[in-house]
Amino acid sequence: MTSWVGRTAAEIAAAVREKRVTPREVVAEHLARIELLDARVGAFRHVRASAALAEADEVESRADLADLPLAGVPVAVKDNLAVRGESTRNGSAASPDTPAPEDHVTVARLRAAGAVVVGLTNVPELCVFGTTEGVYGTARNPWDTTRTAGGSSGGSAAAVAAGMVPLALGNDGMGSLRIPAANCGLIGLKPGHGVIPAGIGHGDWFGMSENGPLATTVEDARLMFSVLAATDAVRAAEPAPPSVLSVAVSVRSPLVGVAVTRPYVTAAREAAGLLAGEGHRVRRADPPYPVWLGTTSLAHWTAGTAVDAEGLDPRRLAPRTRVHAGLGRRFVDSVRTGVRRQQLRERLAPFFEEHDVLLTPALARRGPAAAEWHKRGWLRNVLVNTNYSPLTPPWNLTGWPAMAVPFGVLPSGGPGAVQLVGRPGSEGVLLALAGQLEGLRPWTRTAPLGGAG
Repeated sequence: MTSWVGRTAAEIAAAVREKRVTPREVVAEHLARIELLDARVGAFRHVRASAALAEADEVESRADLADLPLAGVPVAVKDNLAVRGESTRNGSAASPDTPAPEDHVTVARLRAAGAVVVGLTNVPELCVFGTTEGVYGTARNPWDTTRTAGGSSGGSAAAVAAGMVPLALGNDGMGSLRIPAANCGLIGLKPGHGVIPAGIGHGDWFGMSENGPLATTVEDARLMFSVLAATDAVRAAEPAPPSVLSVAVSVRSPLVGVAVTRPYVTAAREAAGLLAGEGHRVRRADPPYPVWLGTTSLAHWTAGTAVDAEGLDPRRLAPRTRVHAGLGRRFVDSVRTGVRRQQLRERLAPFFEEHDVLLTPALARRGPAAAEWHKRGWLRNVLVNTNYSPLTPPWNLTGWPAMAVPFGVLPSGGPGAVQLVGRPGSEGVLLALAGQLEGLRPWTRTAPLGGAG
């Protein structure tokens, strides 16, 4: 019997459309995988087993089954986006346990395309940090369960990397999609501002947060992106042989005082060499990051949390969240003006007039231990987060597209990763380059936790 666990979303959808397998069979296999592994991984806050099987039957009965791009594909949804009939807890005991009356627009688009939501995935409280743990559990990296999956889309990334689902929906406000993707060996695409509907929290962290796909292949990432995005963006992302691009390679941390470790530097340089071998114009060039980038990132990061914490009982928030929100209240008014973000765009725009794409390490070091970080001090959390993921925040501040791409193997045996960044509207270019890297240096798609894949 063919196993559908470990198969790509594109393969599953094609088989369902051609009636070689039913959506129920596919979903049941993935639910069994979740039951087998999630006690070790901690990807899910809530699994919708009965509801998902019923929804799979509904997909099979649809008159447009043969046209559905995600026919019968099991997906996981980050627990800060509404799923009809389920509560949205956002990683917090302070959030209301009331069912959502409607799907978030991104969830609705996935369902309209034939996808089946199997569950909601763990996040750190209010999706603040780059590690995922809290009152609903700890999301662990399936490649090394002693390590964090990353955050804040850690549960979504862990679910995909463990083969529990072929696709998951996450979002990214300071790297929250790319960080766990890099930790877990996945494609994680943060689109540019306005390409995919946001509607995350109370104001999308001042427009910095974007929804996007987590997938094991570039084809699957492009497929999910095409379902989530606006029509023009979809056309721009259609696969095509990439023209000769000007690629800048930078292994410098954007934040003063934070160093990038050798394995991630090596990954970026080796990826650059492969792209040069494909004919792209590749050269070393560092973006002109301003010295105030660190303080600006901190102000925006904390201010976004302050807004999301409004109306919640502070006594039910973890101490690190209370401190983060308390600090951020001082910055809300200044951050809301958008002045610093515009200054950063103006400073970096000439660099992207000279270069089509920026290639960097995805992380500065591998993810920290999977631990009860929510019970540790605020400063310790901030320092750990900053020291391992300094390369993602600039592109939320600018609102430009960026993606994590698996590349190479770390000394620990886990997946390495690089980051690709482009100017507005370049999602298709980034996906095409990622596809070239995938062809030249294929990665293992699913962590060896046992079972298919």
